[in-house]
Amino acid sequence: MAPLRQKAIVIKEDKTVVLKEVDVPKVGPGQILVRVIAAAQNPTDWKTLKTLDKPGGLLGVDYAGVVEEVGPDVPEGLRHVGEHVCGTVHGGIGPTGAFSEYLVGSAKWGVIPTPAGWSFEDAAQIGVAGFTAIQTLWEAQKGLPTPLAPTTTPIPILVYGGSSAVGFYTIQFAKLSGLRVLVTASPRNFDLLKEYGADELFDYKDPEVSQKIKAATGGKLKHAVDTISEAGSGDIIAAAFGEDGGHISQILWYPSPKENVTVHFTLAYEIGGEDFEHPIHFKATAEHQEYCEKVGKLLADILALGKVKPMPKLILPNGLASVEEGLGYMMSGKVSAQKITYRIADTPGVSA
Repeated sequence: MAPLRQKAIVIKEDKTVVLKEVDVPKVGPGQILVRVIAAAQNPTDWKTLKTLDKPGGLLGVDYAGVVEEVGPDVPEGLRHVGEHVCGTVHGGIGPTGAFSEYLVGSAKWGVIPTPAGWSFEDAAQIGVAGFTAIQTLWEAQKGLPTPLAPTTTPIPILVYGGSSAVGFYTIQFAKLSGLRVLVTASPRNFDLLKEYGADELFDYKDPEVSQKIKAATGGKLKHAVDTISEAGSGDIIAAAFGEDGGHISQILWYPSPKENVTVHFTLAYEIGGEDFEHPIHFKATAEHQEYCEKVGKLLADILALGKVKPMPKLILPNGLASVEEGLGYMMSGKVSAQKITYRIADTPGVSA
């Protein structure tokens, strides 16, 4: 049985964080209570911290842990006590978040079984990155093959920002689907990204990067995933397309950079299958919730192939007590090709 109180990272009025003791959230209908073993950090964590005008919420979205309790109205056999799970919750907006000893989340949406052979520290990174990679490849792009039915025709696809967490998973999923994966990144990460499936790599700072990608694809590039979605990335991608233009999957919205270029914005929070007001207003429908279940199954099935690798981790030494340091490190722009990760048991005063 879970305790009544726990340590968690809480948003303060001055838009900083504090590690403090709070109530363990109560499991509700359709939910599970998870004992968090490891949590991973994402850019959305610091963006929520700086943009949300409602203090008191528990921060953190990505987690891996053990199911402690299954709430009412959870379909029989879907989840069970003791199950190892990983996924994402909408941290920062209320009394549950991944940077804590316990969290509550949907038993259906935004959660999958931990892949065989993956540690909790590895599985903690799957949530936002894994679900977003699914969205960018098969929601935002139409008709692309999946790793469950790969193509023998190497359709070119550009992954702009391959060193991001979303980039690592998008590269792997695209490669397993039989696609020809072109990637922009910093040259210092080229060798690493080749190990994860990148076929051709381009320096994103090269002023001729668009022309080089266009030449490499013979003007045939029509699909791109923009894992950065700022600093003019859309213009760079649009210039790499051929005369017929193409389609860009975005993780941050921007208008189409060119008349013959279409864009599609996806947001990982939508995979949670519930209404929310931050960072945008979103209303979940029954049809959307059915889609969320399909996305979760696809992600779980791809990982079950045993061919996807976790990205490199940077495990900070003091668990939740290191979150403030980790947020500052990420906000300074120093994170590249690694996932900041916290072991909850490393937190001073928390028992394993």
